Amino acid sequence: MCGISVRISLGPSNSSDVPKPPGVEAIKGQLDKSLDLIAHRGPDSKGIWVTDDGSVGLGHCRLSIEDLSDAGNQPLHSEDGGVHAVINGEIYDHERIRNELEQNHRYHFQSHSDSEVVLALYAVYGAPAFLDHLRGEFSLVIYDQRQGRIIATRDRFGIKPLFWTIIGENNERVLLFATEMKTFLGMGWKPKWDVQSAFQTGWNIDDRSLFKGVKNLMPGYWMEVALPEGQLRRHLYWDSDYNDKRQVETRTVEEMIEGVREKLIEAIRLRLQADVPVGIYLSGGIDSSLIAGIVAKLVREENATLGSKKGQITCFSIEFPNSPLDEFDIAKRTADWLGVDIVKCKVDEAALAEHFENSIYHCEYQTFDLGPTGKTMLSSIPRDAGFKVVLTGEGSDEHFAGYHFTSWDFLLEPDLSWPASTLTQDTKRLNQMQQAAVELLGRQTAALGVKGEKFRWNEACWGYHQVNRVNMPNTILSMSGATFPMWAPWVVEKWSGLDLRETVIRAMPPAAREKILNQWHPLHTSLYITTKTLLSNQLLVSLGDRTEMAHSIEARPPFLDHNLVEYVNRLPPSLKLRYTSDLDSNTDQQEQEPQLIEKWILREAGKSFIPEEIYNRKKQPYLAPVKWPQNGPLHQMFQRLCTKEAIENLGFVDWAPVERALQHAFGPKGDQGLFRLLVCVACWVVLSQRFGVEKATEAEWADSPLYDPWCDI
Repeated sequence: MCGISVRISLGPSNSSDVPKPPGVEAIKGQLDKSLDLIAHRGPDSKGIWVTDDGSVGLGHCRLSIEDLSDAGNQPLHSEDGGVHAVINGEIYDHERIRNELEQNHRYHFQSHSDSEVVLALYAVYGAPAFLDHLRGEFSLVIYDQRQGRIIATRDRFGIKPLFWTIIGENNERVLLFATEMKTFLGMGWKPKWDVQSAFQTGWNIDDRSLFKGVKNLMPGYWMEVALPEGQLRRHLYWDSDYNDKRQVETRTVEEMIEGVREKLIEAIRLRLQADVPVGIYLSGGIDSSLIAGIVAKLVREENATLGSKKGQITCFSIEFPNSPLDEFDIAKRTADWLGVDIVKCKVDEAALAEHFENSIYHCEYQTFDLGPTGKTMLSSIPRDAGFKVVLTGEGSDEHFAGYHFTSWDFLLEPDLSWPASTLTQDTKRLNQMQQAAVELLGRQTAALGVKGEKFRWNEACWGYHQVNRVNMPNTILSMSGATFPMWAPWVVEKWSGLDLRETVIRAMPPAAREKILNQWHPLHTSLYITTKTLLSNQLLVSLGDRTEMAHSIEARPPFLDHNLVEYVNRLPPSLKLRYTSDLDSNTDQQEQEPQLIEKWILREAGKSFIPEEIYNRKKQPYLAPVKWPQNGPLHQMFQRLCTKEAIENLGFVDWAPVERALQHAFGPKGDQGLFRLLVCVACWVVLSQRFGVEKATEAEWADSPLYDPWCDI
């Protein structure tokens, strides 16, 4: 993984004169400064290239994983000098692609870096066809000097970030691309709050960020920039899809289980390839345990190596001492069962207080939980142990229906693709279980302390039917702090009439909305929305790329291999969430909770690789503790950060609820909801101070239409 910074001079917005960019040396200086701000992403080398006229500048800092020699440094250039690129990420199966291009297209490679196959594929197939051949996680920018165009793109799930913005006015319009927003500070960017995005949770739902005018290129899309006029166009090259809910499945259960097993093993095998050691993040859940179990099998039965490391497998795990949320003990038992090493990262209150601000600076978003701080600390452990790469379990819950809140949506309709299911035949039982799921979700949400102001949603709202009545928009908003009552009065007055769930619905591509309405089962609608919002914009940021790359760690998620996902998406809903009565006729039908086994087909596919304890264990989400003592390290940290002056300097937050949270969020009777509110606001304070963000005012939002993610960019 690496960091990129790109500067492109665009045509003037209201003048016929072509703007004259700063001198080449000045641009190189800007790029150099911007790369220094993300040196953690690429500590091994730094490269800068600028056209003779200064119109295009490419910067890259490298974390060397494949081909550790200088030949793998970037920017990359084609043999004829007409195409230039900066690439962040990892391309799997690159040896096969390399051999194919050499033999069939006589392409001459200059290195053994996986990144160079991107340049080669573009040379052979052009855009967007070259994207069909890329398997992995990536963000990249290509400058085709011959055709006068820029190609920018991002992987299918948003594992690797790519932000863009336009700065300057009139004759000084400059387009910037970067893997982290802080990079823009080195290019003269002056950040302002996007208050509408913060209030609507646009940063977690669509392509907005917390900063005005800064967008992320959505996963599965590519952007084309025509030079010199600077016209920008966005195109979809890949999207998740599911079978029609009325299509009856003809494959046997055994065939589908074996299909999942084969594709998961292949995805993991590919991700063991590296020229540096590869480790594994191991929690107490099935996802990381299954990865560790399959790796152990590959090492022992096929003599596979973990990158450049042979022999013993090393796992890394986190411990929250004396907390009911701690999973280290079960992770240790799994490691012992597999016969692998496990290294512990102990995260106590003092450590969380010490690392909170730095973790938020790296994440660049707010969170409502201290989990990202714990994950940032965990990522320092493999680096200290000599590892640059780890395998991780992100993406499994979003495709195998692992979250507890998916049962609500699964039970909205019978699964017509699986007629043998009891719930397909017994609609009365289906409706009873759906009501039980509704009640259970309410209890679970309250237990997390994320309850807040209720949404205004009823069947008259157009969006309710547009998403087949699924509850996922509610869940996403509650999981991102959208309902916390901390907004300044002018914000509430301006936007309180909005039904925030329409933000979720409008973020879905029009083609997907049509399938949601007419083709997909509600469970698949739920999983699709989660993948497009919560996964790409929050989980892969605060528990993924940004917290891992803070310590120069490349994390590889096998469950987000698109070949595996395409197979899993076509499986019947009833094999992802399995009704226990279909497995055991003695199941008590009067249970107060829906009797569903989450990720059932994954459990069956991985049964031989994991301990029975893991096979039978229900999912426990990764969350940091929220109960902390009064006047302890965390309470003192929040008191230091969330002063009245700091809150008022934000411009969009009311001081009174923050003051109340400081008084009532700690101690034996501490309010979990107020603690999460405090975490969210403290994140804004950290970003305000670290980025130098200008105070938001009501006046600048006087004439602000609702954001449309599908407007012409």
